[in-house]
Amino acid sequence: MNFIFDNPVRVLFGAGQLNNLHKQALPGKKALIVTSNGTSVKKYGYLARTQKELELAGVEHALFDEIRPNPTRENVMDGAKAAKDNGCDFIVALGGGSVMDCAKCIALMVANEGDIWDYSFSACGGKKTPAKDAVPVVCITTSAGTGSEVDIASVISNDATNEKTGIFFPSMMPKLAIVDAELMLSVPPAYTAYQGMDAFFHASESVINKNEHPMGEMFALKTIELIAKNLPVAYKDGNNIAARENMALANTLAGYYMLCTSAHTMEHVMGSYHPDLVHGAGLIMIAHAYYDFFASRKAAELQMIKMAKAMGVENAASGKDFVAALDKLLTDIGCADLKMSEAGITKDELALYPKRVHEVLGGDITADPLPLSDEDYLEIYQKAYK
Repeated sequence: MNFIFDNPVRVLFGAGQLNNLHKQALPGKKALIVTSNGTSVKKYGYLARTQKELELAGVEHALFDEIRPNPTRENVMDGAKAAKDNGCDFIVALGGGSVMDCAKCIALMVANEGDIWDYSFSACGGKKTPAKDAVPVVCITTSAGTGSEVDIASVISNDATNEKTGIFFPSMMPKLAIVDAELMLSVPPAYTAYQGMDAFFHASESVINKNEHPMGEMFALKTIELIAKNLPVAYKDGNNIAARENMALANTLAGYYMLCTSAHTMEHVMGSYHPDLVHGAGLIMIAHAYYDFFASRKAAELQMIKMAKAMGVENAASGKDFVAALDKLLTDIGCADLKMSEAGITKDELALYPKRVHEVLGGDITADPLPLSDEDYLEIYQKAYK
């Protein structure tokens, strides 16, 4: 019953809310619009609409469209240079979790000296505290997955050190977020599934987290309920605006109080070695083995029963019922047969992973229902491997 809840982000939620961006009190005079190195925000008109909204608000803008799916320290530093070179005093992130994460770190490095890895708490990071606050960030999310639009966290990769790690400071919290399901209609089925399950695991890890409390559980269980009902619908019919909107809501609710466990850290290790691995897909690959590890040991029975009931299992009586419901959900969204091997992961390299769990940041590895040893991590990886 001892917790702090502090979320100052102004959220405009609902279909069509992008059209209201120009009516907001924007936090600067010139924005660096940060987008991915893909084509979707341009192809579907989201970039042009955002530019028009900024112009209606009397705000100048420049564009940085180089963010890769797993953003890197180079992405961050290049973006910060672009912001400085163009005289931008705030950042507008237009995209999914990768874009929003990178944008928050760009905002930090616009204001501070050195390299973003100077401020990383990973094994090879500088572990410094920034001297100055990040410049303001506005997030316009085009996916329902990370909840990055309402939290301080970012996940950045350093290819030189094979690290994929969390970087987070209070000033990186966005000032304004737009969660508009119309911007999510173009997400293809596979990515709808991967992103939706990322949000699901934010919630499920929070529920089994030994530090869970009523506020976090409230957001998490509602998230799980919404995703179980709506992700299969959005996966099969991407134009179903009601399902998309419920997924967008689940995504943001999960972001409000995210208490991740070692599952996120385990995936960050996988992504450290395989930078093209989609984060949500990596989480899915280890999900059955991870949750079954705790269910088999009856380590989180009450919490898993709560999650099973949120997923519609009325007579849930054990953790195994949650695992079965999870397996069914993954089958319904075409993800039951995702294979590590198809992502380039070899069985031999799994032996390298447990040590790295202690070196990258993802979730809180001390908050699992049972403390996991390196042998336990390896067992989960090996059971998940196919």
